Amino acid sequence: MEHLRPSALPDDASLPHDTVVPDSPAQLLARVNRPVHTTAQLVGDTPVLWIGAPFSGSGSGFWAKLEGHNPGGIKDRTALYMVRRARERGALRPGARIVESTSGTLGLGLALAGSAFGHPLTVVGDPGMEPLMTGLLTAYGAEVDLVDRPHPTGGWQQARRARVEEILAAHPGAWCPDQYNNPDNVAAYAPLAHELVAQLGRIDTLVVSVGTGGHSAGIASVLRRYFPRLRVVGVDTTGSTIFGQLAAPRLMRGLGSSIYPRNVSYGLFDEVHWVAAHEAVWAARSLARQHYATGGWSVGAVALVARWAAREQPAENRIVAVFPDGPQRYVGTVFDDAYCEEHGLLGRPPADDPDEIDDPGERTVIRWTRCARVSDPLAAAEPPALSGAAR
Repeated sequence: MEHLRPSALPDDASLPHDTVVPDSPAQLLARVNRPVHTTAQLVGDTPVLWIGAPFSGSGSGFWAKLEGHNPGGIKDRTALYMVRRARERGALRPGARIVESTSGTLGLGLALAGSAFGHPLTVVGDPGMEPLMTGLLTAYGAEVDLVDRPHPTGGWQQARRARVEEILAAHPGAWCPDQYNNPDNVAAYAPLAHELVAQLGRIDTLVVSVGTGGHSAGIASVLRRYFPRLRVVGVDTTGSTIFGQLAAPRLMRGLGSSIYPRNVSYGLFDEVHWVAAHEAVWAARSLARQHYATGGWSVGAVALVARWAAREQPAENRIVAVFPDGPQRYVGTVFDDAYCEEHGLLGRPPADDPDEIDDPGERTVIRWTRCARVSDPLAAAEPPALSGAAR
């Protein structure tokens, strides 16, 4: 397991010139995934890809866990798990409606879970939800309800959650997963952590985006049991409140928050990086051109930080970055020149190194910034709850 870093390959290394014809047809199955009966069975066992030069410097790089290979993305895992556990507890009755606030990816996962278990779905979004995402959710049978104005202090997320409350009240028996505070959102990612251990054998650093806190806590908590000295690097967006910054308008979707999700496990993080939208765009587009493996806002932000970590750490350290989704939903934003030009996101490559602050409250950050002090900004606060949400 120690010889995982690829060496230089010949130009035709990807060609199947060394294909061996098996003695019997049954032997063909040893190298392919088995047929499945439901789409839900396609979730998990995602590949890991080496990201080295030219994106990373010569002789350095990191491993990327490509969660975009799930039918809808990384949140397929938690959607299926939260729905299954709620059904087992009796909190979600057969045929009852599922209602949840999401910027998109969890909505795809819940549409998959609703199809698998027989539940109608209402997704509450906001005007920032991409038309492609709205179209996909509708195609998969979900009702999409868009709020039209942000909450005065809690932004679009709080506005969406308030609308969820209204819909729950109008549909007796409906259930909200409450992804921000549901511990099942964390537990759902243990299989992903186990996949990484099986695939890589040893992990020294985990670089992971933080939004609801589910996959960062779920993966890191399991990996640290295997690797007690694991370094966990959280990646947030500028304008997010999660790690103690003041709330500000945010362009990026999928990471960051204007509320305080209680699934964020602050004690697991060794450091946090905030990344601005134009920096994430640069990284996502560079990955697309150079490695044909990319995604949206979260992928760009995580890749930028993992690239830096690979350069700063000893060459023998094994770094893993979790890529939550693929590029498809971002063709009208991250990968659209007109959109990026309108928002001033092009022609602004990131610095080679992040800014440094000693405390999250030291100043408001507006570009890629690192802080090695991580604490819960609401350590004494009680977690919020949604009426009708199963705990």
